[in-house]
Amino acid sequence: MKMIEAIIQPDCLEPVKRELRKRDVSKMTVFHVKGCGKQMGYTESYRGQTHEVNLMQKVCIRVAVNDEFVRPVVDAIIEGARTGEIGDGKIFIQPLEECIRIRTGEEGSDAIG
Repeated sequence: MKMIEAIIQPDCLEPVKRELRKRDVSKMTVFHVKGCGKQMGYTESYRGQTHEVNLMQKVCIRVAVNDEFVRPVVDAIIEGARTGEIGDGKIFIQPLEECIRIRTGEEGSDAIG
């Protein structure tokens, strides 16, 4: 079992969800987050004051999957989120030690579904 976490551009969320659905993946958690990477932000002017905005709006998607779904999920995220520009995001894959479905008590791969 693995936990896949992707940080992507907010406008790429719908294309990523479409690509995941094509691969029979519909269970995910989505967070709206702020962060910075290579983009390093930008400056804007408001009422004569210059402000540095160095934390960009991003979306974090988390998907817990059984091992055979890791590559399809990664491919779906790349397909939906890649624009070729700086700021497309990152994908992190971590081992998932255990998963328990609260409603039924199922554990492990059965709980992920």
